[in-house]
Amino acid sequence: MRYLHTMVRVANIDEALDFYCHKLGLEEVRRVESQQGRFTLIFLAAPEDVASGKELRAPLVELTYNWDPETYAGGRNFGHLAYEVDDIYALCDRLMKAGVTINRPPREGRMAFIRSPDNISIELLQKGDALPPQEPWASMQNTGVW
Repeated sequence: MRYLHTMVRVANIDEALDFYCHKLGLEEVRRVESQQGRFTLIFLAAPEDVASGKELRAPLVELTYNWDPETYAGGRNFGHLAYEVDDIYALCDRLMKAGVTINRPPREGRMAFIRSPDNISIELLQKGDALPPQEPWASMQNTGVW
């Protein structure tokens, strides 16, 4: 058995791709459009997984866009996606500057949470050991839920 992907339903493809690709840094590796099924599937890989994602080996995020409008509520009950990052402070800073709310700041240099436009929680974990605590993160309060 092999883990393949996590599927997330999205309400707006452009908004979702802006968040996952332009802000978070994932890359599109495959797209499927079904006229008969009236949906689009977009598969994304983390930068270090792009080569193997294209060969269907790395775990991927599947964004599912149903062409007929639907309301998706309760993104928190999904749980979360998790990504290991090289520098949690630098990524959180870049995300904040791009307008993304840091719901749970990386106060201890190890873990942060953000949310997608469709309210999917995303955990960011520092690769290796935690970074030494630093401001403004160390004293930043939580915002909303994750």
